[in-house]
Amino acid sequence: MLRQTVRVMIADDNKEFCELVREYIEEQTDMELVGMAYNGTEVLEQLESAAPDVLVLDIIMPHLDGIGVLETLAQRPPAKRPRVIMLTAFGQESITQRVVDLGADYYILNPFNLEVLVNRIRQLAGNSRPALRTVPMKAKSLDLEVTNIIHQIGVPAHIKGYLYLREAILMVINEVDLLGAITKELYPLIVRGHVKMDINGHENSPPLAN
Repeated sequence: MLRQTVRVMIADDNKEFCELVREYIEEQTDMELVGMAYNGTEVLEQLESAAPDVLVLDIIMPHLDGIGVLETLAQRPPAKRPRVIMLTAFGQESITQRVVDLGADYYILNPFNLEVLVNRIRQLAGNSRPALRTVPMKAKSLDLEVTNIIHQIGVPAHIKGYLYLREAILMVINEVDLLGAITKELYPLIVRGHVKMDINGHENSPPLAN
């Protein structure tokens, strides 16, 4: 008997973060990404046509937040609601209780491990519901953790210099002594490397001029 593919939808206002999660999900042979939304309104617009088995939903989003999405889903018959994994950078007990009351199936704190996320998706899709709890997890990679932190402090991904900022942070993490020589060593390293990043986080160094 063929194994059923799990239909997954991602909802988060950080587009770069969505791309990282999308890439990881698409590597899973038993999962299919059927939708990606960047605010709560888009989630509700896409849900019917996407028909996900599991919705990975961020709490903090523009226009309509994750709790607003849950409130709308709570009015639908259970058979027409996807299983929901909530993502958030905050772990207040009142928020946790609110998402529990609204029917969320799992609750994860950012930054989190992508392997654990896909395992939770499999559990929920197989109707093996894990106990809903707040789970702080180590990030899968420094790239993902730094991206989450920069997003949380309010630096938009489209701002000029964003990718260079992220590259500088990663360099300092790997060599903390660079903090004592920012202008003499760190800046020249970034310039000499001509480092540019695409939206998936891959280096794309252009050829040097003759």
